[in-house]
Amino acid sequence: MASVVLSEAEKVYIVHGIQEDLRVDGRGCEDYRCIEVETDVVSNTSGSARVKLGHTDILVGVKAEMGTPKLENPNEGYLEFFVDCSANATPEFEGRGGEELATEIVNTLYRIFSNESTIDVKSLCINPREHCWVLYVDVLLLECGGNLFDAISIAVKAALFNTRIPKVRVLEDEEGSKEIELSDDPFDCIRLNVDNVPCIITLSKIGCRHVVDATLQEEACSLASLLLSVTSRGTLTCMKKLGNGSLDPESIFEMMETGKRVGKTLHTSLQKILDKEESLGTTRQKVGFLG
Repeated sequence: MASVVLSEAEKVYIVHGIQEDLRVDGRGCEDYRCIEVETDVVSNTSGSARVKLGHTDILVGVKAEMGTPKLENPNEGYLEFFVDCSANATPEFEGRGGEELATEIVNTLYRIFSNESTIDVKSLCINPREHCWVLYVDVLLLECGGNLFDAISIAVKAALFNTRIPKVRVLEDEEGSKEIELSDDPFDCIRLNVDNVPCIITLSKIGCRHVVDATLQEEACSLASLLLSVTSRGTLTCMKKLGNGSLDPESIFEMMETGKRVGKTLHTSLQKILDKEESLGTTRQKVGFLG
């Protein structure tokens, strides 16, 4: 994880400000930084999104490929996650420096999407036991400015919302052999329902209070954080603690309630942005470096 070195005076300044619900950049404890979301930024993918959260920059691409269903779920498709920590994001990721963080992010994403209600994986099945759609979700960390998990979860949801999977038909001839026919119409595709895809809300305990969307400087002042996976209805699907510090039960319950409240607001704002991008269609002006 990218980190910064702060003096004791700087840490005291940050902690005392948070106790008064006033952070260094002027936000309150439950406020996010400005979030920029752009979809359909990579042309050779089934869906893509780029998210900028403060100085954190994430690019996600989704590629739909035909594969074989898993033995334990013969009538379902599935998702595969891969995370690349670019050395451009921070010098700490040079060589194999980002492998541990990448593995942690991948495991967190698998845990979130292991819930059956998150994505309708049965709709990804083409022919039970033989063919299904496999969604390869590639996450690239372009810049690290704090609060990585939240930004990645937003980018993954936006990319899945933007994903278009071609419609196929299974044809069977007189001999019983099966063939797969791809639709000639490029606009004849399947869209994923992402209503139940959760976003991660990270709450960092700093002093006696907790904050959402911590910057790198604030993360340096926090000894423990709580990752909450929250759906658009405010349902908590999983929880994970980060850091070496401890959290008392009362703080955990307070953080859970804050996470649910902030999560619902985040989902509402994100859906408005995604719907607006969708309504613009090809007239939308691309502002990213890939535009």
